[in-house]
Amino acid sequence: MNPAHSNDLHTDPAQFPGVDVYAVAGNPISHSKSPTIHARFAEQSKQKIHYGLLQPALDEFKAVATSFFANGGKGMNVTVPFKLDAQSFADELTARAQLAGAVNTLHIENGKIFGDNTDGAGLVRDLLAQGIQLQGSRILLLGAGGASRGVLGPLLAQSPKALLIVNRSHSKADELVRLFSPLAQSHQVSLQAANLDALEDPNRMPTAFDLIINATAAGLSNESALSDLAASHIFTPQSFAYDMVYGKVTPLMQQALHRGARVSDGLGMLVEQAADAFLIWRGAHLTEAINPRAVLAELRA
Repeated sequence: MNPAHSNDLHTDPAQFPGVDVYAVAGNPISHSKSPTIHARFAEQSKQKIHYGLLQPALDEFKAVATSFFANGGKGMNVTVPFKLDAQSFADELTARAQLAGAVNTLHIENGKIFGDNTDGAGLVRDLLAQGIQLQGSRILLLGAGGASRGVLGPLLAQSPKALLIVNRSHSKADELVRLFSPLAQSHQVSLQAANLDALEDPNRMPTAFDLIINATAAGLSNESALSDLAASHIFTPQSFAYDMVYGKVTPLMQQALHRGARVSDGLGMLVEQAADAFLIWRGAHLTEAINPRAVLAELRA
């Protein structure tokens, strides 16, 4: 399948009799690596599936998803800008999807649509696979939008020492602290909020961070969420900077590299969240049959 062709931007399960059909829905979607990733997982685990693309118009997610499942579709990944639409579309949400406030994975079981969110689990698995110590660490999370909310639960469950949410709008960061405080307390994590200006003042941020995660979209427009002044305080050679944007060295990653820190883009998160979705659809018994790191290495090559 060549996803660049416009006629590939709508997958009809009825055209693939006898094969379980899955798809990723987004707008735009032709750039998606998900068909490649899931095709590799299917090869590794000897599963016969078809995985295609769906590009609903911005106001047509519900109609397209309804048609997809009515025509025999088994499961769907959901990306920008439809994760909230997918949450509304699902009949039932997992606990982590409720906490994330968004859905990126749908599947049908006994006529019911279940919504899940695998983003946070994917991020945590990618960080651990890269040797990043999360337990007892100090984490800085940049951004307080949907991407941050989607990963906060799994990050807190790793029992870091402290997690600081920093956002341009202090109120949005405060809201996430309020929502996630019970979970943070249950894992004995210090969860706080601040605005971006605070990062420029070493008196207000006296301790370096072990892990800095960019969950803003700044990297997409070749900007950094951090000023150079803030970056000079935040990054040390002991830091690890992770940008959820993938496919390039972002300005934030460059700031970190200039100060001797290790960096990563978000491609591993993409592959690991896809692995989670694949196992939801095809069964946890295939955990040992798929190798997300091998798929990641192929994509990087």
